[in-house]
Amino acid sequence: MIKNVIFDMDGVIFDSERACLVCWSELAKKYGLSDVEEVFTKCIGTNKNQTAEIVNNAYSAEFGPDIADKLLSESSVLFHQKYDNGRLPLKSGVCEILDYLKERGYRIALASSTKKKTVERELAEAGLIGYFELIVGGDIVKISKPNPEIYLLTCKELKIKPEDAYAIEDSFNGIRAAHAANMHPVMVPDMIPADSEMLNLSEVVCNDLFEVIDYFSSVNPD
Repeated sequence: MIKNVIFDMDGVIFDSERACLVCWSELAKKYGLSDVEEVFTKCIGTNKNQTAEIVNNAYSAEFGPDIADKLLSESSVLFHQKYDNGRLPLKSGVCEILDYLKERGYRIALASSTKKKTVERELAEAGLIGYFELIVGGDIVKISKPNPEIYLLTCKELKIKPEDAYAIEDSFNGIRAAHAANMHPVMVPDMIPADSEMLNLSEVVCNDLFEVIDYFSSVNPD
């Protein structure tokens, strides 16, 4: 019986990817950027450096080499203005699944590409930080997802084998990372639906976190 669960954060705990797209869309109007949703989608599941590279590839020829810095820095300011102090929306079923796992003695951790300080602040503002035994942020790993480093490090810190843990992810790169770490990937797609690769790499694909509860109930019945 597997009773270790490691969550991703953005797109799994928080509906932050849609919130971020709102900010990008406002700035796209300001700067006249086209196809911003398509560019944003390519950035899902990447770290800041990878995102900057994607943005520059899309827009620097027309808008100059500093367009990524402008978009990312200004969207960060806008994001904080809109969503700090507990205003960042939660994904459906977050509180229910955390309560379900805690009540049944699961160990709960979080591994996010976001900086640990930001992760801790957002979880604290949402009243969720107490659920997590361990939080690992992307600023302490050398290589971001889809590399499995962050999951391997999290499992090492928990003193568990990767094959003895579930990873709950929404992004393609997150599922790739969990699979490469030899974990049990559970996909809850957010803005991008699962394709044939994700169906192959994931142990199960669920529509929301309530379905994940149902899945855990079926594989680990009380």
